[in-house]
Formats: sequence, structure tokens, C-alpha cells
Amino acid sequence: MGMATKKYTVTLPEELAEEIRAEVGPGGFSRYVTDAIERQRERDRLHELVEWLEEEHGPVTPEEAAWAEAERLSIQQETAERKARAVPESKAS
Repeated sequence: MGMATKKYTVTLPEELAEEIRAEVGPGGFSRYVTDAIERQRERDRLHELVEWLEEEHGPVTPEEAAWAEAERLSIQQETAERKARAVPESKAS
């Protein structure tokens, strides 16, 4: 069962809101905004974790950052390849 919902009033730049509304269609705006807020909260928690880890262990070195970026790119590539294999080829008519 999902979370209870409540209406709130927020002010957004009109052009941005209209672009999103056009992309997500009728009824999708609230879900889009909710997803965006959830992603931002995740980012905020990650930043808090990084700050805490750096207080405990010191800042990330350039070598550690390079290793992490290489690992991220490797995972991204593996994921893309897995998705490409999972897409069934369309049959010729």
C-alpha cells in the first residue's frame, strides 16, 4: 500500500512546469515531482554520508576517485549490455 497523499502548493517556473506537464501527460505531473523530490532526498543522504566518511577517514584521493569512476563506468557498460541483450529482436515481416 502506498503512502498517504496530501495536496501542497508550490511555486515553479511556469516554462519548466509546462514542459514537464507536456512530457508526462495528464496525471503524471505529481508522480514526476514526487520522483524528483525522492531523488533529491537520496542525493542529500549520500552527501551527508560522504561528509561523515571524509570526517572519519579523510578526503577522497584523486587515485580513489579515479578508481571509483572506472568502476562506475564498468557497471554502467555492463548494465547497458545486459539491457541490450534483454531486448528481443523484432521479427521481419
